[in-house]
Amino acid sequence: MQFEAEYGINVYFAHPYSPHERGCNEYHNHLLREYFPKKTNFKNVTAKKILYAINEINERPRKTLKWKNANFKFNQLAENLY
Repeated sequence: MQFEAEYGINVYFAHPYSPHERGCNEYHNHLLREYFPKKTNFKNVTAKKILYAINEINERPRKTLKWKNANFKFNQLAENLY
């Protein structure tokens, strides 16, 4: 792929119907389902509710981040860029 050649990054595409190959994606889908159950009609969901859910998920402490939350780690990394 052109992307792989240009940036030197290997790209991996999971096989269809293989959720075990997309662990992080499936985990975050599970978190979203706490706020928006399956068959939720997003025409009836306000932007405010979506932003609330996003903020709640990003504020959860995560073991993989040494019990920091995603917002903290993102801001920490962003500060190191400048």
